[in-house]
Amino acid sequence: MKTIFIIPLVLFACLTLSNCQEGSIRLIVRGDDIGSTHAANLGCIESYKNGIMTTVEIMVPCPWYPEAVKLLNENPGLDVGVHVTITSEWENFKWGPITHAPSLTDEYGYFYPMIWANDEFPAERALREQDWKIEEIEQEMRAQIERAMKDIPQISHVSCHMGCSNWDDQVREVYRKIVKEYNLEIDLRGSNVEGLPVEGKGETLEERIHNFVEALKKTEKGKTYMFVEHPALATPEMEAIGHSGYYGVNLDRDLVTKVFTSEEVKKVIKERGIELISYKDLGEK
Repeated sequence: MKTIFIIPLVLFACLTLSNCQEGSIRLIVRGDDIGSTHAANLGCIESYKNGIMTTVEIMVPCPWYPEAVKLLNENPGLDVGVHVTITSEWENFKWGPITHAPSLTDEYGYFYPMIWANDEFPAERALREQDWKIEEIEQEMRAQIERAMKDIPQISHVSCHMGCSNWDDQVREVYRKIVKEYNLEIDLRGSNVEGLPVEGKGETLEERIHNFVEALKKTEKGKTYMFVEHPALATPEMEAIGHSGYYGVNLDRDLVTKVFTSEEVKKVIKERGIELISYKDLGEK
């Protein structure tokens, strides 16, 4: 287990045991979407090596997956989940399935932007409203999981990009079956994992650090928390990324990285004796 600051020996011992003592505060810090962009790859690795992130979710069909594989193999202590992906939300760059799955794609062969239609995306741009085939969803999910497991030794679990498993009973059943079959099921509810109680995202770095620190101060002994965000770096690449309703991606995700690597945040975690754990630690319970 990699940590980013020195902690007392007794706490380190607790981190390495499957049955962490009652009364401790445990926190999973998850970074989503490694593999999606070069900036996301760099932001995720920075958030792990110099920050508090303990788990990262990889998107197999995306353009920067090969680089993400290389970086993850160079950082074997970073816990990895397969972020199953069957949507492609951004306007200026796209991806599609790694299997032959025409019922999941638009006229250009890309995944639809969304699962559900909403105010920004009409029904014709939402997968749920198409004539999708459950067998194609299953084969695509399997292929993504198998490729990630082949390429990255430290895969411990599976998660879903943009709610890809909970929009239909058939899909939900297939997803659960596959995750169990590959022995990658980690039951967050059964492990009594709660969301970190962050109140409001914050517009500036100062506001975000303040809100995150205040949430850390509200954590209670004997509980396990999780915080999920999307680290990246501010780059010209990220400036070109966005979609209707979310065009501030570049600075928004750069601020996530800055919060994850904040010295103030790390100081509070150390002072409160919060144990940074990963999905893998839950699976070993």
